[in-house]
Amino acid sequence: MVNQWDFLTGSVTQLKAVWGSYHIAVQIEKGQIDHTPALFVIDQQGREQKLYLTQMAYSSVAQSAEVLADELSSLLPGHPHVASQESLASITAQGPSDHVVLSSATSGTKVVLGPGAPRLVMFFVTWLSEVSNLKSELIDGNAYAATAAKDGLPPLVAVDETVVEPSVQAVRAYLGRLGMSLSYPVALDTTGRVADGYGVQDQPWFALVSASGKIIWSHDGWLPAPALTAAVQHAVKPG
Repeated sequence: MVNQWDFLTGSVTQLKAVWGSYHIAVQIEKGQIDHTPALFVIDQQGREQKLYLTQMAYSSVAQSAEVLADELSSLLPGHPHVASQESLASITAQGPSDHVVLSSATSGTKVVLGPGAPRLVMFFVTWLSEVSNLKSELIDGNAYAATAAKDGLPPLVAVDETVVEPSVQAVRAYLGRLGMSLSYPVALDTTGRVADGYGVQDQPWFALVSASGKIIWSHDGWLPAPALTAAVQHAVKPG
């Protein structure tokens, strides 16, 4: 959405007034905002036509776009036809108990997810560079990877949510400009099915998965390598 949508902001007082007008419930904690996932379709006369309470679902981004395009076309003069062949059938997610093979963003190899070995999976998107120091955070992952290899902790695997990226090439180009190689694999989730299966609700998102394919810890947002290491150590500690 970055550089493609118009984003509005204001003072906290102004924002609270707008949230209240639209009946949006908001919770602010440590600078992070969680709010009602509402999407309003408003016609030319300012009348609310539809309200969609959208849940986080990466695999259905294209389906949601088609539904919205159909709705908006009905409000435009001449009701232009939406040229889309997108199926609206249910999409099956791919969770941590499923064996999944994804393409690598940094090499010609494949990245394997699923049961058999514990993993720390980090979900991210390259457009986070617009709102955070993504380069530093990705490189900081090398520090966790080194500690994990030394102390026998679950290895780090990154998964880019390519389904909401401009293209696969854009992801690879961004990673190629980091100026330093990442010591952990980066996979491409081109369908969003993996993110949905792992219960990803934001970017970035960490999910610690056991060898049996169960999520035993998850976290929303970046953590410094020492804090990330401590959280993983606590989660995998016996008892």
